[in-house]
Amino acid sequence: MRTFELLIRLGGVLHFGILIASALVPRALDWKRELAKLPPLLRQLIWVHGVFIVVVIIAFGVLSLLHAADLAAGSALARSFCGFVATFWLLRLLTQFFVFDATPYLNSRFLKLGYHGLTVIFACLVAIFGAAALLPATR
Repeated sequence: MRTFELLIRLGGVLHFGILIASALVPRALDWKRELAKLPPLLRQLIWVHGVFIVVVIIAFGVLSLLHAADLAAGSALARSFCGFVATFWLLRLLTQFFVFDATPYLNSRFLKLGYHGLTVIFACLVAIFGAAALLPATR
């Protein structure tokens, strides 16, 4: 198996790891109590946005696992998809550094480890899919 194909498969697996962490967010952030303070439409909007993000991450993971060889081959479509995935995670990584202040919620070693672990995963996804998008197709 070629290196890029293996890396893209790893990227697919990492997407599912993110989903596991995402499943813990509502409890860690006490969404039941916090979202109850919002009007119903805003509460529903947050849940709907969350579900759509989960669906996108599932799609990234599934497509990466099922079509790793095609994505590694470097066609224009493959490079465009990989570029989109890299950009998605780059923007999420920048949000992590410059928008979110999770400090008040990082009140245990487990949460700190998870937060920093996700930061590393986001960076890995940028590197994997960015390289697949930008490097020559002869890999």
